[in-house]
Amino acid sequence: MRPSAPAISRQTLLDEPRPGSLTIGYEPSEEAQPTENPPRFSWLPDIDDGARYVLRISTDSGFADKKTLVFEDLAWNFFTPDGALPEGHYHWCYALWDQKSATAHSNWSAVRSFEIGAALPKTPLPCRSARHAAAQTSHPRLWLNSDQLSAFAAAVAKDPNHCGWAEFYEKSVEPWLERPVMPEPQPYPNNMRVATLWRQMYIDCQEVIYAIRHLAIAGRVLGRDDLLDASRKWLLAVAAWDPKGATSRAYNDEAGFRVVVALAWGYDWLYDHLSEDERRTVRSVLLERTREVADHVIAHARIHVFPYDSHAVRSLSAVLTPACIALQGESDEAGEWLDYTVEFLATLYSPWAGTDGGWAEGPHYWMTGMAYLIEAANLIRSYIGYDLYQRPFFQNTGRFPLYTKAPGTRRANFGDDSTLGDLPGLKLGYNVRQFAGVTGNGHYQWYFDHIKADATGTEMAFYNYGWWDLNFDDLVYRHDYRQVEAVSPADLPALAVFDDIGWATIQKHMEDPDRHLQFVFKSSPYGSLSHSHGDQNAFVLYAHGEDLAIQSGYYVAFNSQMHLSWRRQTRSKNAVLIGGKGQYAEKDKALARRAAGRIVAVEEKPGHVCIVGDATAAYQVANPLVQKVQRETHFVNDSYFVIVDEVECSEPQELQWLCHTLAAPQTGRSSFRYIGQKAGFYGQFVYSSAGTPQISAVEGFPDIDPKEFEGLDIHHHVCATVPAATRHRLVTLLVPYSLKEPKRIFSFIDDQGFSTDIYFSDVDDERFKLSLPKQF
Repeated sequence: MRPSAPAISRQTLLDEPRPGSLTIGYEPSEEAQPTENPPRFSWLPDIDDGARYVLRISTDSGFADKKTLVFEDLAWNFFTPDGALPEGHYHWCYALWDQKSATAHSNWSAVRSFEIGAALPKTPLPCRSARHAAAQTSHPRLWLNSDQLSAFAAAVAKDPNHCGWAEFYEKSVEPWLERPVMPEPQPYPNNMRVATLWRQMYIDCQEVIYAIRHLAIAGRVLGRDDLLDASRKWLLAVAAWDPKGATSRAYNDEAGFRVVVALAWGYDWLYDHLSEDERRTVRSVLLERTREVADHVIAHARIHVFPYDSHAVRSLSAVLTPACIALQGESDEAGEWLDYTVEFLATLYSPWAGTDGGWAEGPHYWMTGMAYLIEAANLIRSYIGYDLYQRPFFQNTGRFPLYTKAPGTRRANFGDDSTLGDLPGLKLGYNVRQFAGVTGNGHYQWYFDHIKADATGTEMAFYNYGWWDLNFDDLVYRHDYRQVEAVSPADLPALAVFDDIGWATIQKHMEDPDRHLQFVFKSSPYGSLSHSHGDQNAFVLYAHGEDLAIQSGYYVAFNSQMHLSWRRQTRSKNAVLIGGKGQYAEKDKALARRAAGRIVAVEEKPGHVCIVGDATAAYQVANPLVQKVQRETHFVNDSYFVIVDEVECSEPQELQWLCHTLAAPQTGRSSFRYIGQKAGFYGQFVYSSAGTPQISAVEGFPDIDPKEFEGLDIHHHVCATVPAATRHRLVTLLVPYSLKEPKRIFSFIDDQGFSTDIYFSDVDDERFKLSLPKQF
């Protein structure tokens, strides 16, 4: 950045587009203050996609101060300056830039203001010229440069298991010496997508990455021509695949992404082992395939305007970063795409989160998104020395899986998750370990150790092997980052709130599986957008080694009937239906974003955590009669939950209170009980303003084609129907317990205002008593 020339007079204001629910906004502003220094600037672009911009920043609202900063000829509608700002009150505006005259147009945007505090983390982005000057010019440049490769090869020669090399070579290199080169994947029958064939195609293309990348790296490290020749054979075969065929981005984007990555690693690491004609051939097809991805991301998906495209945003990390680094210096287009990618990741990333480190799509898509971001961040760090990890989001995001998908849990969570009820995936642990290396947080290392131990034997599951080679990941991490000592989570705070995404979680005794309790509550401003569901004000519960109140159903495939008509819908959640209707969870992205919730309050006192969520908007989109939907959740004495639902409608509406379980619950007149393998819970409807709920136990997934869950366990749920009324206040008690000591939970008596005795006698011959606070 540089001081400005004399102030440019501003005669008229720029005609600024109005932001919508699915676009980026004007930031920073009075309503959206900076969270890092310098601020991340963004604005809605001009109608001309080729427009360029000029940005001014000053402590003077008239921009006449000689210290006013001017950034000229900006290519995009987002920008991060290359230096931190001094503490103070600032103003900014932007205008269109005329490249011919090298001046700003006379009409400027509205002036917006922001504060820079002393405590903001300093995270500038080096300017383009500095980044270009720092870039490596020799090959390889993906992961290791020439000097690093020489040092690594020497270390492996001295110690064959340096950084885990021996295991990587045995499991991830040797198998490809015997495998024949894969034939080109063929289109679907009649070009009609079939989920199983789609998945097999992208797993096949993932194997292409493994064959080319691992053989090439091993050949360079060990100085073995046989390995390099084998990699070269694979590379040239894949380069001959039709770029417009079954492995194009347009036909199968997951397959197309992987082919680009395979070509990029092969071109970079085999550069000196290819003839000039072979380089030209590979470079040409790599550029063509990369262009297809870049054009989709920038010109069609336009994620710099509409950032809520999960695959397009992921492709910046997964595809454009390695491909453009490999092509840098040999294609002006690739250089522009890399600048776009680095600047997006440094400025607008992530659209699914804020600085708290949460991820609106849930921990499974945090896993996939972070896996590729980690790869890209490491490649960028090695290539130009820029460290994305210093941004606040990356400093904090390891907390998200730690608090929302703890070791041992399976279904106590939200969002799409293709593990189908398995334990947390290995890659989740590997990602969190990366943030242990970045931050030095020993709790993250503890998490990795436990996830890895629990998931041993799942390395070849499609959600692991079909997406990443963990031996290679381990090799890279152990070379690039320090080892961190594990620290037990026993000293962690029990409560974590992710305000950025509207999630609140409780973790108790994570270090002790027999006592461990995880409770997650969600009321998110993102609504049911993308891989999120219609689950505002819903909760999930895990306790004493077992999932109790679960997210029901199976994510068999995106847009399957099970996905669209069950998993995404409120009826599969521990939530309420109003007049038989849940929240909007259909395909219209604008409506899905409007169908939002919010966490109104979170309060923590000794022996009591209160979480209040408002899901009024989420229900109103589907049911305009709804006027208020609020849920209070009270966690009392580290032992039981009191859930208070308040609903108001303009006309009388029935209320259905739902609670999903793995197996069949028992029901009684006013209470219910679920008994699992290790734990269970009691539930009782303590108070209902509209009359006594009628409780039933429901088996299965109503209206879903049985073929979609053939061979999978059938889930169940409690449905308590409350008579129609314009106002509802329903108070429900949930008491989890261990089967090792089922009566222990009923011994809690508190002298501070407990008065009402609750009995569980209509689902059991015994009469167990628990006292409840007067306030309920």
